[in-house]
Amino acid sequence: MPHETATTPPAPEPTLLNREQSWLTFNARVLQEAQSPEVPLLERLKFLAIFSSNLDEYFKVRVATLRRLQNLKRKTREKLGEDPATQLQQVLAEVSRQQELFGDTFRNHILPELRRQHIHLVSEHDLTGEQRRWVQQYFREKVQDLLSPIVLDDNLHHLFLKDQTTYLVLYLTGHVKGKKAEDEERVLVMELPTKRHGGRFVQLPDQGSEHYVMFLDDVVRCCAQELFPKYEHLDVSSIKISRDAELDIQEEVSGNMLAKIKSSLQKRETGYPARLLYDPAMPKPALRAVMQKTGIGKEELVEGSRYHNFRDFFGFPGFGRKELQYAPQNALPHPSLPRSKDESMLAAISQRDHLIHYPYQSFDYVTRLIKEAAKDPAVTEVSITLYRVAGKSEVAKALLKAAKNGKRVTVVVELKARFDEESNIRWAEKLERAGAVVIYGVPELKVHAKLLLVARQEEGQPRHYAYLSTGNFNEATAHVYADHGLFTADERLTTEVARIFDFFRSRETPAPFGHLLVAPFELRNRLNHLIDVEIEHARLGQEAYIILKLNALQDEGMVRKLYEASRAGVRVELLIRGISCLIPGVAGQSENIQQRGLVDRYLEHARVYVFGNGGQERVYVASADWMARNLDRRVEVAFPLYDADVRREVRHLLDLQRQDNQKSRDWQNQYLRDGADDKPVRAQQATYEYLRKKRRK
Repeated sequence: MPHETATTPPAPEPTLLNREQSWLTFNARVLQEAQSPEVPLLERLKFLAIFSSNLDEYFKVRVATLRRLQNLKRKTREKLGEDPATQLQQVLAEVSRQQELFGDTFRNHILPELRRQHIHLVSEHDLTGEQRRWVQQYFREKVQDLLSPIVLDDNLHHLFLKDQTTYLVLYLTGHVKGKKAEDEERVLVMELPTKRHGGRFVQLPDQGSEHYVMFLDDVVRCCAQELFPKYEHLDVSSIKISRDAELDIQEEVSGNMLAKIKSSLQKRETGYPARLLYDPAMPKPALRAVMQKTGIGKEELVEGSRYHNFRDFFGFPGFGRKELQYAPQNALPHPSLPRSKDESMLAAISQRDHLIHYPYQSFDYVTRLIKEAAKDPAVTEVSITLYRVAGKSEVAKALLKAAKNGKRVTVVVELKARFDEESNIRWAEKLERAGAVVIYGVPELKVHAKLLLVARQEEGQPRHYAYLSTGNFNEATAHVYADHGLFTADERLTTEVARIFDFFRSRETPAPFGHLLVAPFELRNRLNHLIDVEIEHARLGQEAYIILKLNALQDEGMVRKLYEASRAGVRVELLIRGISCLIPGVAGQSENIQQRGLVDRYLEHARVYVFGNGGQERVYVASADWMARNLDRRVEVAFPLYDADVRREVRHLLDLQRQDNQKSRDWQNQYLRDGADDKPVRAQQATYEYLRKKRRK
């Protein structure tokens, strides 16, 4: 009888969660923070602003993409797998549900609580006589000259509405110089001058301990009749348009990339409308007039509320009420990096690796390193990748200084960093004028890796110092994004960072890397190999586990690989802040996979990969999420933590997030604290306390 060999049963077709549904589930977690009475009241307003800002970007990018996809030919649409028209219908239905919840949260929970705290957000209908006189005077002195109404009549052939801008629509009817009321009707549109006014809110004089504030919109509503005194009736409502912001740029090798990006930015301003938000109380004749003059169809109409652009609540006045905000967490000094600006960062890095954690510790160490390199006569080169640059970037200023001091400065500027292109272009041009070598990205790839390399002559030989991070070289976001950054002089890492910058200069595919995992060259294959190692350990009956902290898990190939690991008995723990197309706990597919997401005061932005490796644990910190674009169409870097102390620290911080039972939710947005008897653990607070105590040692 022939010998029979055991065969592995074929893998079942994996169950995947729709990407759009997963993103909307993530934004619902943000809305949960706005709903939570445990979150300080003024911070709840900020979470409403974050929710609104997220949704604006979602419509500008994802919904606009779905609309473009549904216009493809039928055979092409069929190749997509899921019908974009069906997806769009599902998305709009869920957005509508969330918008209703958003409105209820704002009107029926946050506003009453603000009033209980003696903060009154009043409309034009709530004003006392004295307040109305004050508002009218304020309007005449501060607002009236900023208004530029446009009449929608036969003389206007087309009305262009700027992206993400609130407009007021004025509908005028009534008696005009002897004419019958029914004979006169006029529609005007004017931009709400938020920027020129200096914000969306107007603080009224306090009355004792009571604080009063108005939307700028309502100041105009209160006083608009003064602009058109001849009309008997005036109705003011608001609209806002979101335009397609997906830049379809052919990234061929030849051509001027900078010119293409500038051209695309101009197109974005005139991009196809993704939605028009309108006030449901808006008179139908006024809405019809806006649609006619803008060319917007019914499919782009989305019923909103009286107010739009809730992201403006980032600027809501605090009235000095610090108890209604998160307690301040001042950036902590790093325990092993020099505290004095007179001490050398390079000297400290030459001794050992240092890992820094934002926003708990200061981003200033990064700018100090560049500033020191700019002045150090032994430093010959400074190379950096810039993905999102702050408007008033100290990093860019330090690079300018280095270039002016004669250092060879190489700056890889990513011009396709969505919504930050203009800032990146402005700094790139300044650096070029200062003598820096500016490389405008890589054709067909987006440079998302966060790398800094300093070359210094020491004892007649060049020595490299590197900084590798999960976060951008951006002082502004470093206050709110939770990231890790590694300072190192380890030649195993610095030599390979130098090779990446050689690739940026030459465009020649680099030889395989031995330590860094670099996309798009080998990151995917190396990750698959690391997972295979865990699968083999599991099949041998040994401990096998994978812990991943990511912003997004979307790549189907990697999801399938994690399902394979789960079926083999590998324990998989996922901490996913945003999108995840993986469904945990499915029999025969993902029984050994757990997944949670954490939303708290800081945006979790770091990526960490942990593999058990038979007891010799491997820990990588990375710029890359597990999405097809990160693995195949971007330059990304995952770097190993070789220093034992640094590795233990990252694992401890990761464990705090694994233990979080206050701000973590499962993949269906159920709080993990529900029904839990464990000691409360809030990871972000515990992280700050851990680093604060460590500073004192």
